[in-house]
Amino acid sequence: QCQQLTALQKEEFAVESSKVTLSYTYSKTADGNDYFFWYRQYPGKPPEFLISHLGTGTKLQDPVPGFSFNMNADKTQMDLLISAAVTDSAVYYCAFSESLFQFCDA
Repeated sequence: QCQQLTALQKEEFAVESSKVTLSYTYSKTADGNDYFFWYRQYPGKPPEFLISHLGTGTKLQDPVPGFSFNMNADKTQMDLLISAAVTDSAVYYCAFSESLFQFCDA
C-alpha cells in the first residue's frame, strides 16, 4: 500500500529576502527506504528538480542552490526551506518513492 504526502498549507506568502518553509506530512514514519524529491514549476514550464533526501534525513542531491530541507524528530514531516526571492514564486511539489525502483501514484 502506498503512503501519502500532505501539504500543510496550499499557499505561502513572503516578502523578498525572508525565509519560507513549505511543509508536508508523511503518513508513516520515514526511514532509509523512503526517498523524497522536491520540485519547482513555473507556469508553462516543466517541473525543475531542486533537492532529494532519504527518510533518515540524509541529503542525496541538491543541484539548485538556495534550497535546503529539514525533517522533524519523528520523521513524519519534511520541510523545504527557501530564502525567498521574486523568482521563487512558483508551484512546489514533494514526491516520494518507497524504493528507487517502485513508484506509487498519489
